[in-house]
Amino acid sequence: MNRSDPVMPPPQPLPPLQGHEPIVGVLDTTVADFWRFALPDLRMNNSRGLFAEFLVHLAVRSSEPRVEWASHDVQTGDGLRIEVKCGAYVQAWEQRAPSAVRFGGLRARTWSADAGYAREKSYNADVYVFAVQTALDPAVYDALDMAQWEFYVLARPNVEALGTDSVGLRTVCAVAGAPVGFAGLGDRIRAADPRPGAALKP
Repeated sequence: MNRSDPVMPPPQPLPPLQGHEPIVGVLDTTVADFWRFALPDLRMNNSRGLFAEFLVHLAVRSSEPRVEWASHDVQTGDGLRIEVKCGAYVQAWEQRAPSAVRFGGLRARTWSADAGYAREKSYNADVYVFAVQTALDPAVYDALDMAQWEFYVLARPNVEALGTDSVGLRTVCAVAGAPVGFAGLGDRIRAADPRPGAALKP
C-alpha cells in the first residue's frame, strides 16, 4: 500500500451478541439459530477447541472477548497471554479406535495491520494449556461435564525447550506432570506464569 492511498477507518467495537438478535430479512430467524447451525456438536474439532478456550477464559476470570487474529487465545486483565490446545479420544465421525491425542500449532506467525504476517513462526503466549476431553466411549461423551476434562499447563520456556510445532500427549505429560481439573485450572495457570514479578501478583 502506498502512503498516498486512502486508509480505511478502524473498525468500531460492537456489543457482544446475545443470541436473540433477529437476522433482518429472514423471517423468525435469530443469531441463536446461526449458532445452532455453526456449533451444533462439541465433538467437532473446531467447536471443541473453541469450547476449551472458553473454559480457560472462565478459569482465569478473563473479561476479554476472543479475538480471532490475535497471537494467542485468551488474555487476562493483567496481560497474561494464554494459548489453548485441545484434543480428544472420541470424534464426531465413525472410529475403529480412540484417536491419538496430539497438539499442533505451538508456533505460529503473528499478524498486524501494518506489517501483515511475520516471516517467521514464534511461540506467542506466556502459558500453554493442553486440554483433553477424556471420554473413551462415544455413548458417554459429554463435553459439558467437567469431570471428563483434564488440563496440562506449561510455561512458555518449557514449550520453547521442546523446539517443535506439535507435540503428543505423552510428551506433554512427561514435562507438565499430573493434570489438573477445571476447579484448579486457574491457579495452575497463574502458578505457571513466567513473567517477571508474576509470583507477586494476586
